[in-house]
Amino acid sequence: MKIQDIQAIQLLLATPKKIAIIPHRSPDGDAMGSTLGLYHFLLKNNHFPTVIAPNEFPDFLAWLPGSETVKIFEKDKENCTKILEESDLIFTLDFNALHRVGEMEHVLVKMKAPFIMIDHHQKPDDYSTYTYSDTSFGSTCEMLYNFISLLDKKEDIDATIGTCIYTGILTDSGSFRYTGTTGNTHRIIAELIDLGVENTKIPTLLFDNSSYSRLQLLGRALQNLKVLASHKTSYSTLTQEELNTFNYVKGDTEGIVNYGLSIKDIIFTAIFIENKDEKIIKISFRSQAGFDVNQFARDHFNGGGHINAAGGKSDLSMEETIQKFENLVSKLTI
Repeated sequence: MKIQDIQAIQLLLATPKKIAIIPHRSPDGDAMGSTLGLYHFLLKNNHFPTVIAPNEFPDFLAWLPGSETVKIFEKDKENCTKILEESDLIFTLDFNALHRVGEMEHVLVKMKAPFIMIDHHQKPDDYSTYTYSDTSFGSTCEMLYNFISLLDKKEDIDATIGTCIYTGILTDSGSFRYTGTTGNTHRIIAELIDLGVENTKIPTLLFDNSSYSRLQLLGRALQNLKVLASHKTSYSTLTQEELNTFNYVKGDTEGIVNYGLSIKDIIFTAIFIENKDEKIIKISFRSQAGFDVNQFARDHFNGGGHINAAGGKSDLSMEETIQKFENLVSKLTI
């Protein structure tokens, strides 16, 4: 980040302000961890922050400190719009294009307040006044730790802020398995543990809190898993009917896509999840080695993300989407 931008942000934050903090739609651990971590940091520095999520976040993140204060735009559009319109400053975290916030985009494009983006995805849009964008980071939470340090406020990071940051790093690094995990990532984690972050408790809260219905849904997704061995690819599907059968709630499909990469010799995997309300098939892509699922998602499924983790969508039926995917895979060299 440019020195002059850091100095400008320091000046902005020198006096108390009303500040809106926004994650992307369907926020994950990194989105909620970074926004709530920033929330506690700004609160500590005498500001008046509000986290406004475009829609509900998963129940398995509801234990995060401050999660009870989060406003949900879809549930209270009038009040959330008022908060946004009265904000002196707006932070957007873990996304870099305003369409990622759904309906809230229509409000944000009219805002006159300065925007600050903190994000690690590729090809950022130019809506923000100050942009901290770096694809070399494995998570936005790791960037938030650096951002606070760049503001000469590292001493403000306590166990509460650290818990939020740790959560985002843990989830977006695939429990420290993805290629974005560096020595510096582990050094930050060590510092957070020294601050009192409960590193043995957090994984249990995140990953070992499944409902019986979620485990049944996982079982169905694994039953539906297909392997295209000659192309080192696997994929699974979940229809709306299957989601309904197993009492799907938000967050239940989180992480299921990763099982496809646990198969020997598989480099590329995907999961296709039907959403009849939105009339789309939501897609998650994962890869290993050098196969770029970000580019694959951008080129073929109106999506994007990272080299080894990306998302997309299809307006076709499930059957047509799978046929399209298999045809594309048959032409790949993996």
